[in-house]
Amino acid sequence: MADLTVAVGGLGAIGLPVARALDGGAIPGLRLVAVSARDRAGAKERLSSFAAPPPVLGLGDLAAAAEVVVECAPAASFEDIAGPAIEAGRVLLPLSVGALLRRPDLIDRAEATGARIVVPSGALLGLDGVRAAAEGEIASVTMVTRKPPGGLAGAPYVVEQGIDLNGVRAPLRVFAGNAREAAKGFPANINVAVALSLAGIGPDRTMVEIWADPTVERNTHRIRVEADAVRFELTIEGVPSPDNPRTGRLTPLSTLATLRGLVAPLRVGT
Repeated sequence: MADLTVAVGGLGAIGLPVARALDGGAIPGLRLVAVSARDRAGAKERLSSFAAPPPVLGLGDLAAAAEVVVECAPAASFEDIAGPAIEAGRVLLPLSVGALLRRPDLIDRAEATGARIVVPSGALLGLDGVRAAAEGEIASVTMVTRKPPGGLAGAPYVVEQGIDLNGVRAPLRVFAGNAREAAKGFPANINVAVALSLAGIGPDRTMVEIWADPTVERNTHRIRVEADAVRFELTIEGVPSPDNPRTGRLTPLSTLATLRGLVAPLRVGT
């Protein structure tokens, strides 16, 4: 069988390691054919060490170049990547999954065009258990996220509320609400909560707390699920990316694992 072609939208803390791994042949059966980035000149420089540097295209041109489109750009660019991918019937892997809540019509459109939207687990664990529990009845899903204060700097909610993170000396709860509200207020920080909500009982019933915590060095997520078939609690301590503290090091690895699942003869998990 011919290799599946892959385009990567965004060359930041997620996209660059994903593109580098694909260029290095990390996943047999997948071939990197295009990337995009806001700074095209800078992107070409970052790609110069690749064995086969792909062309740097515009965001809207990725879908025409590849069968699989990985969206890992800033949330503001989501529609520029996702829309054309859905219209072209591609496989879309969105990392800015919070932006998908603003465009639920894309899911209906994917059904019409034959596209598939495959959401990587990202920095989260346990989505297979949540998905399985959702086949029965889930009473509640809650997630408490703790991040070093710098990891929340610049979030729209923090700015709007005038929260000064520079002076935080003890754990401070900066947000409590549902996943839909969290995604709006923290578009670069809380995609994990949206993925959790889509796997389970939806963004309006999935409850989220976000803490700025100077006592932690890792992005920490604590998840509690109450269902008729299971009760479980998970704690994840993700190492922040050195290039972007809002992103964990596990996220690009999760993206690669999701891509591998598209072509692997054996797939483990729900």
